[in-house]
Amino acid sequence: MVNAFPLLRDVEGLKNKRFDVLVIGGGIYGVWAAYDAALRGLSVALIEKTDWGSGTSQSSSKLIHGGLRYLEHFEFRLVSHALKERRVLSEIAPHLVRPLNFKLPVWKTARVGRLQLLAGLTLYDFLATGKQPVPRHKSFSREALLQEHPYLNAEGLRGGLRYGDCQEDDARMAMVVAAAAQGAGAICATGIAAESLLDVQGRVTGAEVRDMVSGERFAIHAEVTINAAGPWARALTASALGEAAPVVKLVKGIHLVLPHIPGLQDAFLLTAPQDGRVFFVIPWYGRTLLGTTESSVADVTQAVVTPAEQTYLLDAVRMLMPGLGWTDADVISGFAGARTLQAEDADSLSAQTREFAITTPRPGLIWPIGGKYTTARCDAAEVIDAVYALLEKPGPVSLTHRYPLPGAPVGTREGSVMLGDFTGWQTEAVAGLERRGLARDIAESLTLRHGTRIGRILALLDEEPAWAARLVDDAPFIEAEVILAVRDEGARTVEDISRRRMPLALISRTGSWQARIQALCERA
Repeated sequence: MVNAFPLLRDVEGLKNKRFDVLVIGGGIYGVWAAYDAALRGLSVALIEKTDWGSGTSQSSSKLIHGGLRYLEHFEFRLVSHALKERRVLSEIAPHLVRPLNFKLPVWKTARVGRLQLLAGLTLYDFLATGKQPVPRHKSFSREALLQEHPYLNAEGLRGGLRYGDCQEDDARMAMVVAAAAQGAGAICATGIAAESLLDVQGRVTGAEVRDMVSGERFAIHAEVTINAAGPWARALTASALGEAAPVVKLVKGIHLVLPHIPGLQDAFLLTAPQDGRVFFVIPWYGRTLLGTTESSVADVTQAVVTPAEQTYLLDAVRMLMPGLGWTDADVISGFAGARTLQAEDADSLSAQTREFAITTPRPGLIWPIGGKYTTARCDAAEVIDAVYALLEKPGPVSLTHRYPLPGAPVGTREGSVMLGDFTGWQTEAVAGLERRGLARDIAESLTLRHGTRIGRILALLDEEPAWAARLVDDAPFIEAEVILAVRDEGARTVEDISRRRMPLALISRTGSWQARIQALCERA
């Protein structure tokens, strides 16, 4: 069995073989589907045209959450489903999914009042059955909120509430799940673009692909093909399906990255005064994520942050948090992603369902639509159930909830999940890294990004102690992580490293770190 790491680009392994399943797309849905299928014993090919998590999956709000705002639209099943997954993911990937508290200030002019929010949070906690990684909700007085967060608008502030959800690094998690798929037996390769579907007498039997590195074209043959290309899925199937292709809606979400709010450890869920839309203020890697706004787009190329959208978010936060004084000059970066949702007539995008659907527009082809980053694992399990249905044979149950992802501490079995004591492990690991001379913020970041694989970082520091140097002064990333990204994590370009293996391109304006990463890549 191949190990999860180093994560290989096995182009030759894709040729001259017929797979049970071909997964097109290395976003979070594609990698979970490949991992699930491989764990169940199917032969799997997983291809991605650019890099793991390089599309929509690198542009989320970086949250694993139930979706509190969906309760307003009576999406109880979706919220319950997501809250269950929040628990599962925090168990199998405690180094990647960490608790995060959210504050909900309530102003006199709020669209949703305090009593309604209390009812919603009570229901949110009730739907989160079983052992959860976050505390139950709590109320705060106006005075307590202003004392802790003096930048809030005091006019009309009536108090607030707190609830818990979880945070993650979306692109990095996609890469780790791809590695888990490889470890389970899947043949994985980035830089492989699917150009068209193979069709034999009306049945899809794989895809014609192009190696983006060598330019070579070849066919990948499979009994079932999963089109997990997200907003690029329709372009892939246009010639094969025509009008028979499922109708979907493309929705763009945008975020801004701003400076760290001093002393802030909790996130905020706020309602924009302009139109009542919900947005987040989230601490992330020593910076602050501000977003999201959603809008329909006709094409994935329109997934960019516009000046009007930036103004909208900054105006909203200036009205609710005037003490921050943020202006356009404070914006470090912005990012946008487009995702597919089921086409339906809804009063607003916030009311648009996020429910997941599996379509089979042609024999041998599965096209998943909708869903959320949080529920991708269990949604992918349903996709593989559908694969077995197309194969016309009974399949074993999904196993992805039972095994820790690479880097998670492994301990004793609790119920159906093999759990490790992450908190205890992390305490010892951080102390050990500090004894090696690494600053505490770097030590903590390494444990939360690499988990038990920090031994590879230590080995690299033994090879070259200078690789302990920070890439930028005010971020916890070190040169050894660049070397590791190239040698072990499948990174092929500076963007792979600076955008997805570590989010330098988001949290730091362009500077000397680009040249340093390029030089380190050449040395690796």
